[in-house]
Amino acid sequence: MSSDDERDEKELSLTSPEVVTKYKSAAEIVNKALQVVLAECKPKAKIVDICEKGDAFIKEQTASMYKNAKKKIERGVAFPTCISVNNTVGHFSPLASDESVLEDGDMVKIDMGCHIDGFIALVGHTHVLQEGTVTGRKSDVIRAASDAADVALRLVRPGKKNTDVTEAIQKVAAAYDCKIVEGVLSHQMKQHVIDGNKVVLSVSSPDTTVDEVEFEENEVYAIDIVASTGDGKPKLLDEKQTTIYKKDESVNYQLKMKASRFIISEIKQNFPRMPFTARSLEEKRARLGLVECVNHGHLQPYPVLYEKPGDFVAQIKFTVLLMPNGSDRITSHELQKLETKTSEDPEIKGWLALGIKKKKGGGKKKKAAKKAGEKGEASTEAEPMDASSNAQE
Repeated sequence: MSSDDERDEKELSLTSPEVVTKYKSAAEIVNKALQVVLAECKPKAKIVDICEKGDAFIKEQTASMYKNAKKKIERGVAFPTCISVNNTVGHFSPLASDESVLEDGDMVKIDMGCHIDGFIALVGHTHVLQEGTVTGRKSDVIRAASDAADVALRLVRPGKKNTDVTEAIQKVAAAYDCKIVEGVLSHQMKQHVIDGNKVVLSVSSPDTTVDEVEFEENEVYAIDIVASTGDGKPKLLDEKQTTIYKKDESVNYQLKMKASRFIISEIKQNFPRMPFTARSLEEKRARLGLVECVNHGHLQPYPVLYEKPGDFVAQIKFTVLLMPNGSDRITSHELQKLETKTSEDPEIKGWLALGIKKKKGGGKKKKAAKKAGEKGEASTEAEPMDASSNAQE
């Protein structure tokens, strides 16, 4: 690696205070967007309208940032707002013509993302449309996803391996008689890269394998935990429900249809690197052109998968920065009150008791923070989290 490459790498990593600031600004916006979307999730609310409001909020908030920057800074939606209900696993962000509405008692999974200059913050949260404490299997599966996420947060740290996380989250889900859903991947993220090469598998199986890798300081991960009261082997029911795609920059196949060529040039111009929803495209041409684009690998689809009717699926997704002083979870939302308490299993309790920040000697922390402030460095210290972070008893 040349010294110029090394300098570029440093400028785009968490060693740069400006990069940390961009991640945290994106996280602040997506955390607020999640609150906006949650407030809209009411019985009889149309799902597509809620998705539109989530995306509009992110666009509006990011538009006002870096307006006077010397070079144009890309910013906006990093992952379209999805509202997936009950046994739907994820990626449900319907077209404008879709009439699906929420109902009282629905278990709603919200999944969304924001980026500033390609530095991405993703969040996923589960909420049941009801008053009072969530009970029964709905409560179990939310607790399973939440505790598995809290354990993952403590195991995604320098020196640990991706396989450590995969094994641990399955053990946590099993403690609540739930399954981690197969096929869900947690990725390292870099500037403009939502699905980096370092991957944490939800469930390892002969069909799905990834390279064993070690987490390293100054890396960023989106950890996606999806748990189910069913068997955790979701199925694709209707390809027509797929509306979220991402351009594959490595594919150069010459498309035959005029509609396909029109759509791919629109995508290259407006969504060159981030996932997008077909709602953002000219709908009639999109319907005609998307199929050829997908068939020849230009677009990577994010399919809408389902567990069996009557199963409940919960999701918790968060973005974590592996800072020199420990892990900094920058996206989250508090849970509803759950009937299900955290497992008494000694191994799970041991994982949840692990610290997130590196311990420093008394008084040194404040001095270091003060010194950083005097130097004009961005403080990357997160609020301390207790062992049951983000879980409301």
